[in-house]
Amino acid sequence: MTKQELTKILKKAGLEKQAGGRHEIWKKKEFPTIPRHAGDIPKGTAGKILKAAGIK
Repeated sequence: MTKQELTKILKKAGLEKQAGGRHEIWKKKEFPTIPRHAGDIPKGTAGKILKAAGIK
């Protein structure tokens, strides 16, 4: 999953990007940071982010 794909899903779920340096911070209520590194986000990391957002 690319960062752009994950970002699109998060926006659709009602989350907003708040700030960030090396990682973006997206919030709905309490939400983990999202890495800004080049390349794909590992499945495990993307899964944990989606789970925290309440997305299956």
